[in-house]
Amino acid sequence: MNKKYYITTPIYYPSANFHIGHCYTTIIADSLARYKRLDGYEVLFQTGTDEHGEKIENKAKEAGITPKMYVDEVVSNAIDLWKSLNISYDKFIRTTDKLHEQTVSKIFTKLYEQDDIYKGEYKGLYCTPCESFWTPSQAKDNLCPDCGRELKEVSEEAYFLRLSKYQDRLLEYINSHPDFIEPISRKNEMINNFIKPGLEDLCVSRTSFKWGIPVSFDQNHVIYVWIDALSNYITSLGYLTNNDEEFQKFWPADLHLVGKEIVRFHTIIWPIILMALDLPLPHQVFGHGWLIVNGKKLSKSLGNYKDPREYINKYGVDAIRYFCLREVPFGNDGNFSEESLILRTNADLANVLGNLVNRTIGMAEKYFDGIITNTKVKEDIDEKLIDLAISTKQKVDKNMSELHIADALDNIFEIFRQSNKYIDETTPWALAKDPEKNDRLATVIYNLIESIRFGTVLLQAFLPETSAKIFAQINTDACSFNTLDKFGYYKENTKLGKKEVLFARIEEE
Repeated sequence: MNKKYYITTPIYYPSANFHIGHCYTTIIADSLARYKRLDGYEVLFQTGTDEHGEKIENKAKEAGITPKMYVDEVVSNAIDLWKSLNISYDKFIRTTDKLHEQTVSKIFTKLYEQDDIYKGEYKGLYCTPCESFWTPSQAKDNLCPDCGRELKEVSEEAYFLRLSKYQDRLLEYINSHPDFIEPISRKNEMINNFIKPGLEDLCVSRTSFKWGIPVSFDQNHVIYVWIDALSNYITSLGYLTNNDEEFQKFWPADLHLVGKEIVRFHTIIWPIILMALDLPLPHQVFGHGWLIVNGKKLSKSLGNYKDPREYINKYGVDAIRYFCLREVPFGNDGNFSEESLILRTNADLANVLGNLVNRTIGMAEKYFDGIITNTKVKEDIDEKLIDLAISTKQKVDKNMSELHIADALDNIFEIFRQSNKYIDETTPWALAKDPEKNDRLATVIYNLIESIRFGTVLLQAFLPETSAKIFAQINTDACSFNTLDKFGYYKENTKLGKKEVLFARIEEE
């Protein structure tokens, strides 16, 4: 049986102002997807844009264009950003896609016909920027708990989803599936702050704006974001269509990767929709923390926003990817600053990895004209490096399965650190002075090249551009995980490729 893996990011509000925090989620998901592909899985990695709602309608009015014209313009920005970050998504869904709109309409009707949706009147507090409804007990001082903006009172006819009907069933499911919500702090928050106090039925339609999917049997209403946007995870797979092969193959999702501010939607509203549709729930929802600057969430309104492409153009795409993956303990908030980015790039990418590849290739060219042979003149010191290389895949597998991304990268960089130490301990420059030790020198250089190859095979899930450059420099196509079961896949008598600096040290301005 083929191994399958379905991973999603949230579908993002289309904007010209994506910041590094948006990139954080997508870079992590991309690395997980790439790793699974390398490990022999058939992967479906999905992202996209959430394009309906009052915010979009208002923005379009301000611009003097239709909502569809507005979203078409700004969605291209997201696609360009993901391309610049080397994001390898398999599906990019837009909620304005016709298939999505048609299926959402079917889902809404199905839930209504089975009395999981009913008509009523909504009175309460609403945050337009977050598209969130709040009760007075949840919103202190009439401010949105998520963004801090002032809430407005709204009153309108609406359709409601019976969340309360599924409260006990959802709580039982969460308690009997301990890995469903991670990290555990998010799970405790959902149970104690939302489920146990009692779930109120949820407003799932609006009449105060028109930019949305119409309720098929009541054209005064448009379907609200909770059923519209959240359903993207199954509409993209062909659910409720004649072509549902992907749905049958990939659902339930293995991982919904989301920011902590939307864990509530993905672990309460979305599971209840699925329960009402009699569908299995995703295996896991992981709510990660934010990248923050000086204790504040990244935001253009706070003045700490930069277009991520400014960082990419200045420091390189893999320096940005590496910082996001390595610097922040996954699940917690992490601080982003250019100073931290420079320190991490210099310490790990320039000093450890770049220096290792540069030194090794330089010595191979100097001593053997760039031709790598293995005379197998071994010493005890070699075994430590060889054993480390062979054992690393298992460690990385464990950390990736537990979403300990930074630890997985540290496992890989341990190969590079030990290789640098191996150079200092074997002193190739001293061996080169003694013709009788030429065979030993050849073995040392071979071990270094093979160790670099081992680490780079694993690294390509995280830093694809850098890994491709390393493979070109050491001139090997032994790049698959199948070549990590033994030390020695690197072909003897290989002529190295052209040497180039991978990461130059960055001097702080």
